[in-house]
Amino acid sequence: MATIERRDVKPQRWHRRLGWLLLIWLGSVASLAVVASVLKLLMYAAGMRTH
Repeated sequence: MATIERRDVKPQRWHRRLGWLLLIWLGSVASLAVVASVLKLLMYAAGMRTH
């Protein structure tokens, strides 16, 4: 029969987890802003203006 090895893993502290969450969130917001800006520039170059 196979046995499963159990490793003692320390739980990460909550502020470290929160830091990773914020880092991932900020990265996704920044990448969305870059994509939106590129699309806006392409639309402006194609002659689509707001006025």
